[in-house]
Amino acid sequence: MFKLDPNKEYPKKLHSKSLIRFQDCDPLKHLNNAKYFDYFFNAREDHVAEVYNFDYNDYFENNHTSWVVYNHQIGYVSSAKVSEWVTIISSTVYYNEDTLVTEYVMTDEHLQVLKAVLWTTSKYIDVRTGKKTPHPPEVMEFFEKVCLEGIDFEHTSFNARIKVIKQELKEGKFV
Repeated sequence: MFKLDPNKEYPKKLHSKSLIRFQDCDPLKHLNNAKYFDYFFNAREDHVAEVYNFDYNDYFENNHTSWVVYNHQIGYVSSAKVSEWVTIISSTVYYNEDTLVTEYVMTDEHLQVLKAVLWTTSKYIDVRTGKKTPHPPEVMEFFEKVCLEGIDFEHTSFNARIKVIKQELKEGKFV
């Protein structure tokens, strides 16, 4: 379970570095398209555990609820290559009563070259019924504290967002 500290300012963009492994690459030494998901999801799991003190297993076991993936949008911008260090940034960019959208961004180690962007839309469900259920008040309060500001998600296309990220990286303003 997680508990919000009302006196704490929670970061909205979480980031870490990762080494692209040989075993995850194709014969051209590029990260296999499907493996981007593994890097993104592993980073996010680590991010929320370390920064937000969120334990997925504890939460699911005690609440009998979970988020299930409803949809992905991914853009492969520049190949990540074998033995390259990359930076992975994850953020909540949208939420409502039963939906969560997480943005994942992969750049080079120095936050200059955009490698990939992923938007994952998840629905909140009761695992006993498999049906959508509303987020409880404490989850909505948490999302309010950690959701990235300045993105009009409902009126922003995925490709437009990629352009904004590229520009922010160029200006050194992304993280």
